[in-house]
Amino acid sequence: MHTATQQIDNGVNVTALLGAREALAQAPQAARFTWRAHCEWIRGTHSQIAVEDFHGLGEAQQHRSRFTYQADHPEVFAAEDHGPTPVEYVLVGLAACLTAGVAAVAQHRGIQLRSVKAMVEGDMDIQGILGMDPEVRNGFDDIRVMFEIDADASRADIEALIAQSQKRSAVYDLLTNPTHVKVELK
Repeated sequence: MHTATQQIDNGVNVTALLGAREALAQAPQAARFTWRAHCEWIRGTHSQIAVEDFHGLGEAQQHRSRFTYQADHPEVFAAEDHGPTPVEYVLVGLAACLTAGVAAVAQHRGIQLRSVKAMVEGDMDIQGILGMDPEVRNGFDDIRVMFEIDADASRADIEALIAQSQKRSAVYDLLTNPTHVKVELK
């Protein structure tokens, strides 16, 4: 009896990723990347942010196209609500990074995904950013990520996908470990 091997396709080229990892092991200096976002104030709390260029593999790089984003605050903050708040973009980044990681790890482990959905929530006491209470931090107090994943795998295997994605997520790392941030006038 002949058994066909099921082809797994989650849209991630794991062979290329593993090849890049091997190549960078031979030239670790090329693994140093600088990501950029260019922000221009529009009015009030409204800004437009562009992402287009970055530095990596030892030289200047360009995305295929320029990506632009609007950021603002909602009307309840006496703003005009032209876009998500900056803290909502942080949640977007976390959701996207963890979800991409789930897809990549699933592809590598031979798990076919049918659907992946993530709900990310962050709790914040805005007394901090409003300067009402110096004891209240300006950022999130708590962030929760809840996945719904339909895949050809056991619950334990799906939990392992999430754990590995979390372990390798750049955005998760940014949120859970101190990062030196320098702000200055150019």
